[in-house]
Order: sequence, then C-alpha cells, then structure tokens
Amino acid sequence: MGQSTFMVEMMEVANILKEATQNSLVILDEIGRGTSTYDGLSIAWAVATFMADKEKCGAKTLFATHYHELTKLEERVEGVKNYSIAVKEKGEDIIFLRKIVKGGTDESYGIHVARLAGVPKEVLKNAREILKNLERKSMLGEKNMEKAEKQGAGQLDMYNYKIAEIAHELDKINVNELTPIDAMNILVKLKESAS
Repeated sequence: MGQSTFMVEMMEVANILKEATQNSLVILDEIGRGTSTYDGLSIAWAVATFMADKEKCGAKTLFATHYHELTKLEERVEGVKNYSIAVKEKGEDIIFLRKIVKGGTDESYGIHVARLAGVPKEVLKNAREILKNLERKSMLGEKNMEKAEKQGAGQLDMYNYKIAEIAHELDKINVNELTPIDAMNILVKLKESAS
C-alpha cells in the first residue's frame, strides 16, 4: 500500500502505545529492526520503558529483541525482567537448547546463525572481523557514556550530541588529501568544538 515495512511497524507501535492499558497483554517482536542500529535501539529502549511505566502504560508486555543492550533496563526500570534462550557453546559451535532461562545475554548469535544457515566461510570470517572493529568502537563509546552519565542527564544529552557532531566531522575527512597545516587546523577546530 505504498508504505515501507518500517513505517507500517511504527504505525502499529504507535497504535499499541496509544491503546494499551494496565489491563493489556502486549507482545512486541524486534521493534526497531527496520532502521539504523542506533535509531532502532533508541526506539526499542523508549518503547520498552514506556510500556513498563505504570503511570504511562503499565501493560504486561513480552518484548522480544536482538538488542542485548536492552538487558540494562532490568537494573533501571521497575518491573522489567530479562529472560533468554539457553545456549551451549562448544568452541565455535553453539547449540540452542530451546529452553527459556532467567537473565539476559550480552552476546548476539547472529554470525553463528548465519553459519548454520550456510553463509560462505569467507563472508563469515569477514563478518567476524567487522564485528570486532564495531565492538571495539562501541566499547570506547560506552566508556565515554558512563563518564557522561555521572555528570547528569541534561549534560548527557549535550555530551551525546557533541560526540555525534565531532564523529560526523571526522567521517567527512579524507586524511589522504590533507596537508599537514590542514590537519593541524582541523585538529584545532575539533578540539575547540569538544571543549
């Protein structure tokens, strides 16, 4: 009907959020998967938080997600409980035990599932390398986020905005085309922006 799958999903989520009450049972599966990772994670986080808030909604909700970052909600939001599927690991092999256990997971098994599905070894090897790089960047970002959280929520928003702005500027730079003086000027500009 001329709508993207993500738009349809968001329209359904909007309807659920408007109509759900404390007497509702809501089942949500993979909210936010049709957009960028950070957009999707942000939407999923906000929806889960809204559903759990007894004053805003408080519906009994089953919220299935691949965003393992959402497991942190159990510590931060009253009423949130984590459950995950039990997995047995043997070296590089995994076995899904088809058993739901209390607790979340801080690991995703997407590459394992891709291997089980028959994705070529060359692609899997490349995916593992890309994942390592992304996790390294994410860990650096998490350390900065923890530092900013200690400073307060309002400052955290400003901090996140500044970090995103600086990262965007860095992404636009082609270091192979810079003269030493250009590099120095950019560094001064970024340092001023950061402070």
